[in-house]
Amino acid sequence: MLRSALIAASRSAGCRSVVERTPLMRPIVDRFVAGSAVDDAVRVAHELAADRLISFDHLGEDTLDRAQAEQTVEAYRTVLARLDAEGLGGKAEVSVKLSGLGQALAVDGEKIALENTRRICEAAAAAGTTVTVDMEDHTTTDSTLSIVRALRADFPATGTVLQAYLKRTEADCADFAGPGSRIRLCKGAYDEPASVAYRDKSEVDASYVRCLKVLMAGQGYPMVATHDSRLIEIGERLAGQAGRSRDGYEFQMLYGVRPQVQAQLAARGLRMRVYVPYGTEWYSYFMRRLGERPANMAFFLRALTRRG
Repeated sequence: MLRSALIAASRSAGCRSVVERTPLMRPIVDRFVAGSAVDDAVRVAHELAADRLISFDHLGEDTLDRAQAEQTVEAYRTVLARLDAEGLGGKAEVSVKLSGLGQALAVDGEKIALENTRRICEAAAAAGTTVTVDMEDHTTTDSTLSIVRALRADFPATGTVLQAYLKRTEADCADFAGPGSRIRLCKGAYDEPASVAYRDKSEVDASYVRCLKVLMAGQGYPMVATHDSRLIEIGERLAGQAGRSRDGYEFQMLYGVRPQVQAQLAARGLRMRVYVPYGTEWYSYFMRRLGERPANMAFFLRALTRRG
């Protein structure tokens, strides 16, 4: 119920106005969001690059404005140019949300999103790195996977995200685990109906393991996105059973979540990538992070208490 309430709040203009105007929130937001500008993103990249990989997310989604989608493209081209100029192309990729690139536009939305993402892929290739296409709510899954298939014709290293809480995902893993594929497997962060998604934590975890088995046995590059210590152990074990070397898969975690565990995995020689969001449109992302894990909400409440 708490998660559903927070996800609903992430879509509320009234809640957004209150949260964004509350000075106490900024230090809490800073735990999960690198900053508002490209300089902030690049600074964090330099801090993390000593032992970790990075995936940058320029925050912004759900646009119905073609000009705004164009601004998002330019924001990604800018950060990719900076990464290239500072020699970080081998350490950092970018993650994009198709809803921020025009996918939901009433006329030719899918075509516009494909064209916009293609331009970002071109900039990423020039910088010596790649793009991962994020997954959003279940109503966009087919459209997103269709766009990813089209992108891979010219940019075969384009990654995408599959969400273990969706009942369809095990089959999608089998479809996308071919040679050269890059799949980030996460649990899922949206409030989906029981008709399409597992709602119980134990069911989601079981689905995650089933999906991970498919990806590890496949011919692609699995990206194990979880903060769950048990699933991390299972992921490492499955990789070993599949004969994968340590550069044949990676773990991923969110910026600000379990940073000590991130460092410990990296110190063991495992590939560890940190998902680093930045930008001014942080509200929806931040509220979903609070809803995903009780520990995040506890951190939020402790911070408010200490500053109250």
